Amino acid sequence: MRIARFRHDGRTRTGVIEDGQARPFADDLDTIAVIEMGAGAASGLSLGTAVPLKDVRLLAPLHPSSIRDFVAFEEHVDGVRRSIDGSGGVPEAWYDAPTFYFTNPHAILGPDDDVPFPAASVNRDFELEVAAIAGPGQTIFGYTVFNDWSARDLQKREMQVNLGPAKGKDFASTLGPWIVTADELEPFKDQDGFLDLWCAASVNGTEIGRDLLSNMGWTFETMLAYAARDSLVRPGDVLGSGTVGNGGCLAELWGRGGKQDPPPLRDGDVVTLTVQGIGTLTNRITSGQTSRELPAVRRRDQEKARIERQS
Repeated sequence: MRIARFRHDGRTRTGVIEDGQARPFADDLDTIAVIEMGAGAASGLSLGTAVPLKDVRLLAPLHPSSIRDFVAFEEHVDGVRRSIDGSGGVPEAWYDAPTFYFTNPHAILGPDDDVPFPAASVNRDFELEVAAIAGPGQTIFGYTVFNDWSARDLQKREMQVNLGPAKGKDFASTLGPWIVTADELEPFKDQDGFLDLWCAASVNGTEIGRDLLSNMGWTFETMLAYAARDSLVRPGDVLGSGTVGNGGCLAELWGRGGKQDPPPLRDGDVVTLTVQGIGTLTNRITSGQTSRELPAVRRRDQEKARIERQS
């Protein structure tokens, strides 16, 4: 089953995509409510009148309460480290557990939306990922395509503080074009539980990278279990796979090649991500509003402050 949010005749609906048509849920349920039911119960919901898919505007399939973005591909870790800090290699700690960071759930974009990068950023990048959507009872409800947009120049500066990324990431993430329920992708699982799906990224029609999702270090089930450890994962929460290797983002290629080739994204560039069995997600790059300069930091004389505390 493919579950989507879409706009038609001035209304935003959630429904099922099948046979080139969008069919809204009859009871006007939203995506989170459907996910909380589980895929089995959702498959039995009543549907409204079908509308040709070409006549609707697809939106981000859900607005989650949280997004945990993992980094599950060794090749990506090595290449991006070379690009960001010049060190390269994979830290030994990476092998201990599936690491993730939280990104902004309030800056979600959907298919064909323009992506407003920070105006000051010049090293603009995409990230080709697959996102698992958590279901009830710590299960995986389904999957969607995920683009974790990155302002690499902002990211490089702020990660020197060993906390982040922050402003290099939180301006936009794209999900779509719909959620494919987990049962549809079961035939693609290998004997170890990894999804054997081809993932590809292109810029302005030229393919940049291609990799198998099964090259992940951990399955989505393992990442979900780790996320829930000593914590709480709710139905509808998003868990990103991390960026695939072999050109899943520009920074990996910059790190390996030692130069920015292909070049950073610019206004008007069109990025298309395609994942076998799920679908295609396309967005165009724009610039956001120019930000005001921050007030200068207040620097303190640490020795003077120490003496003042002791007096």
